[in-house]
Amino acid sequence: MHPNPVFRREPSARLLEFARDTAVGPQGVLAAHVPFVMEQERAAAHLVRANPLAQHLLEGPVAALLIVSGPDSYISPDWYRASGKLPTWNYVAVHVRGTLRRLEDDALAAHLDRLAQTFEDRLAPKAAWKTDRIDPSVLADLMRLIMPVELTIERVDGTFKLNQNRTADERARAAAALEAADAPGMEHRALAALMRQVGGSGEA
Repeated sequence: MHPNPVFRREPSARLLEFARDTAVGPQGVLAAHVPFVMEQERAAAHLVRANPLAQHLLEGPVAALLIVSGPDSYISPDWYRASGKLPTWNYVAVHVRGTLRRLEDDALAAHLDRLAQTFEDRLAPKAAWKTDRIDPSVLADLMRLIMPVELTIERVDGTFKLNQNRTADERARAAAALEAADAPGMEHRALAALMRQVGGSGEA
């Protein structure tokens, strides 16, 4: 997490996002990139049973870190239209710490339905895909290969580094330049939108 408090003023509710689970196993830190759904103070996900993290959970709950990386991009000092500035990198990152545990297998079907609905809803007006479109025997075979898991959230930290230490005009000019840029690998429009939402106190 970035040490400058100007980048860490977001409320906990905004920080509850997820990109991957990590836990410490016999070989050291274990990581898995998984989709998830937030359910109050918990994050629900699933793992392939062959995954080393899933195997480690058979021994019991573990301390875990869930990491989400949001949009990020290089920021050119030319975009501020002010002298004496340096390049920087804007980004959003959230770390969620807690206890990760295996759930009973009978929780898996409902979890898969919630997960599919969460992401299918974002594709509207497309008709939502549902698990009932799969032959029940085929679905049962697939479900035997995965394990439902749940993280009980104990702490959330986040960095929203969005030029809050620049003036409002400089930040707006940088956001406009991002929206006009077309460099691969950087989510310019999403980052620019976040930059327009934040406040700031100028130089820091």
